[in-house]
Amino acid sequence: MADMPETSPLPPELAAGLKRDDHGLVAAVIQQHDTGEVLMLGWMDDEALHRTLTTGRVTFWSRSRGEYWRKGDTSGHVQHVKSVAIDCDGDALLVRVDQVGAACHTGERTCFFTDLEVTR
Repeated sequence: MADMPETSPLPPELAAGLKRDDHGLVAAVIQQHDTGEVLMLGWMDDEALHRTLTTGRVTFWSRSRGEYWRKGDTSGHVQHVKSVAIDCDGDALLVRVDQVGAACHTGERTCFFTDLEVTR
């Protein structure tokens, strides 16, 4: 688990409450605010969370590109932040949004469009 960064743009009590992975990231589940539909999962560090909380648009840290990205800047499929909650352990965030267009890079409304067979 990664420790709190030496300098964080977040309020001290929030920064201290986050449990980051070895790369300083926290999972962020993105949910449509009015339907409850789970749209996607992204990753945030302290700066991405700060930007999300202060700009009204969701910002992620791209693990593959090694840079910040704001959902919708290139696709137009914007996520307007309605609320952000931290889970009881501090290791995940729930970001409720108003999604404009597709949430998935494949063009699907949600990234969770492949159902798996459940056998009992």
